[in-house]
Amino acid sequence: MLAETICSAVSAAGLGIAAITAYRKRFLSAARIAAYSLVPLGLVMTGAVDWIADTAFSPVAWAGFGVLGLAWVLFLSTRAVERRRGGRKEATGGAGPGAVAPAASSPSRAVTAKPQAGATAGEDFSDIEAILKKHGI
Repeated sequence: MLAETICSAVSAAGLGIAAITAYRKRFLSAARIAAYSLVPLGLVMTGAVDWIADTAFSPVAWAGFGVLGLAWVLFLSTRAVERRRGGRKEATGGAGPGAVAPAASSPSRAVTAKPQAGATAGEDFSDIEAILKKHGI
């Protein structure tokens, strides 16, 4: 009974504020305030307030909320562990990270010109030196 009275008073106050806001020519804000203030009245009329009041004082309901909270914490902790591992499977579950296409070949490397026979390794960088000189480095 007390919860219904409080919800009705909140709705009446909200509708009063909406009327004042509409008087100030702020109709969009007034409509939004009126919508919010009608929610508690609708909850009273549907009987949801009685259900919520009965639930608030029930030890079984609070135990149920505790179980739901525990489930939520377990979901979050498993997601955190999964993110930390980078989406990898467990070490006992497989030999390593699975390939998207197991039959695919490894990526090819760029083909570079082979050094001439008898050339030293220092002569192989002549094209790189030319690029660096071009840029003034």
